[in-house]
Amino acid sequence: MDPLTHALLGATAAQAALGPRLGRQAWLVGGLGGVLPDLDILIRSSADPLLAIEYHRHFTHALAFIPVGGIIAASPWLLRQRHRPDWRALLVAGTLGYASHGVLDACTNYGTHLLWPFSPLRVAWHWITTIGPLLTLILLFGLVFAVRRRSRSPALLALLLGLGYVSLAAWQRERALDMQAQIAAARGHPVTRAEMFPTVGNPVLWRSVYQSGETLYTDRLRLLGAEMTLWKEGSHVDLLLEKDLSPQARADQRVRRDFARFSYFSAGWTAHAASDPTVIGDARYSLRTDAFEPIWGVRFHPGTAVPTEWVDFTTRNRVPISELWREISGTASGYRSMPSPGNSR
Repeated sequence: MDPLTHALLGATAAQAALGPRLGRQAWLVGGLGGVLPDLDILIRSSADPLLAIEYHRHFTHALAFIPVGGIIAASPWLLRQRHRPDWRALLVAGTLGYASHGVLDACTNYGTHLLWPFSPLRVAWHWITTIGPLLTLILLFGLVFAVRRRSRSPALLALLLGLGYVSLAAWQRERALDMQAQIAAARGHPVTRAEMFPTVGNPVLWRSVYQSGETLYTDRLRLLGAEMTLWKEGSHVDLLLEKDLSPQARADQRVRRDFARFSYFSAGWTAHAASDPTVIGDARYSLRTDAFEPIWGVRFHPGTAVPTEWVDFTTRNRVPISELWREISGTASGYRSMPSPGNSR
């Protein structure tokens, strides 16, 4: 999630729990705790371009690291003599803020090492995107009113509304997965695996990705009432596995290692970019809806000193608000009713 929402969630949680005890200090400690886990972005190396993605949302986001993070978050206050009588409350505020971070990130589709060091699983519930304006505004208003009125109630209400929003998104995702299965069945596709990804800032529009054989199929799904549930056919692309790399790439041990690392980061959703086959992209995300254009990926240069190049197109990732609204409102072209079994047309 974006840093602002993390800070607001941590601050709101701390204010709701400890506002009466710590006053205006509670939200400050919680807010700091809410952003601290993302200091892992400082872990990077020019000699290893994949180090940054390997350790982002890693141990600093783990449940096991929360006690350490809580102490770090509270430290600026604990170092001051006048705050030490409240050391228990400060630790709780910092811990609540820190704990909120990894759990919120797990609600997105990026993947978070919540269970480190006990499991290598990247937990991703795919309910919300990393930018959620509605959730951010709910937390902002709740926190502002709670601090100004020196009351817990607005903060508690904001947390409940935020939980309701995320719960709605989780329910919508399950509905979208049912739609996806219906579309695949209408096409006659046996599904090897499937996933559903939310679009920016709403629980209505979803990006469907499933694998059938060694092909990845993507579609757009719009979920409102039963009569307003629509879908738009997307594109398909070949899944890329290690065996599909060039002979030169497979001969380079470092390339094979880095392909495995990138594939793990991408949860196995890897494919060549449509416009540049030298780029192997993360197929969970695309700059376009009609073809696969990755937001990020890798390019390999076997036999060189640094054989892996990180390719980042995030600066091109502009959300077309008007088009997104047309899709959400049901006025965008190309959307149609759900297919009957055996007929995706």
